[in-house]
Amino acid sequence: MKHVKLFIPGPIEVSEKTLQAFRSPMIGHRSNDFKKLYAEIQPKLQQLFCTTKPVYISTSSAWGVMEASLRNLVSKKVLCCMKGAFSDKWLDVATRCGKQADKLQVEWGQPITPEAVRAKLSEGGFDAMTLIHNETSTGTMSPLADICAVVKEFPEVRLIVDTVSSFSAVPIDFDQLGIDVLLTGSQKALALPPGIALFALSDAALERAATLKDRGYYFDFVEFQKNGAESMTPSTPSIGHIYALRSVLEDIFAEGIEARFARHTTTNQMVRDWAKSKGFDLFPKPGYESLSLTCIKNTRNLDIAAAVKQLREFGFSIDGGYGKIKDKTFRISNMGNETPDTMRELFSALDQVFPNP
Repeated sequence: MKHVKLFIPGPIEVSEKTLQAFRSPMIGHRSNDFKKLYAEIQPKLQQLFCTTKPVYISTSSAWGVMEASLRNLVSKKVLCCMKGAFSDKWLDVATRCGKQADKLQVEWGQPITPEAVRAKLSEGGFDAMTLIHNETSTGTMSPLADICAVVKEFPEVRLIVDTVSSFSAVPIDFDQLGIDVLLTGSQKALALPPGIALFALSDAALERAATLKDRGYYFDFVEFQKNGAESMTPSTPSIGHIYALRSVLEDIFAEGIEARFARHTTTNQMVRDWAKSKGFDLFPKPGYESLSLTCIKNTRNLDIAAAVKQLREFGFSIDGGYGKIKDKTFRISNMGNETPDTMRELFSALDQVFPNP
């Protein structure tokens, strides 16, 4: 079967080196070998998260930790910041968990602003807030540092931030920003197979979690803390993912974190330039575009589904838009291991599919 290279917003392409690490021989998850593996990757994970706190590994998608954050931190009411398909979903998840929830809703393609956060939190009654930093469905990135500064004005509010499609593509300083839960998934900018989530917790988050009775077990933050202190996970982990993560961390630090950020900026600008050359506009509000993927507005009213299908014949896959903006937009990822050369390979194929204006 012909391999079709993924330039969709996730899962993204995984390197052969990472795949080989993924298939490493199994070890016991309570063995000293596992403890050594777990402990070995902690310093690099902490450096990537910009924290002195432990970084925990959950054998789940990021949604597992997103739901866990609600169960562990919300005793009064959570404010869900909603700007696209994935951030909108968090409100539904909160109510399904039996939590009181309210929404800060903006139009798809618009960012969450610090001014709107302050106005909503000032209504009172909230003890947690959810935010998706980089809304993958719309390619819109909200101003994280400015929002974090506002949330600090409300000491009771625990801030839960999803960085699934921005983590390791742009700088995010967990300790300095004062985030309470910073979570990400494996299958996007980290360029790992889907199946694990990574997260860091503030002291305040752990203190809050210890007071809540209905945390469950699998996603109990207190259990993660106890087991992490012994270089273990609460339940059986996907050991292959952790070997693969070690491989990816080797690659990230061999390249250099700042160089990785710069590469994502460069390749993202290449996608924007290509879109402009073809007569397309970008979907997000100007100034708030993602740096790890590009959501392109179908301003030429082309048959996006047909173009996506045709592109697969050239060996590449992009996304034809998500949810209510499907076919009205399309998305191209530059996450993970993509370079200017690999992006040019994609553009060569795209030029065969998208006619000049």
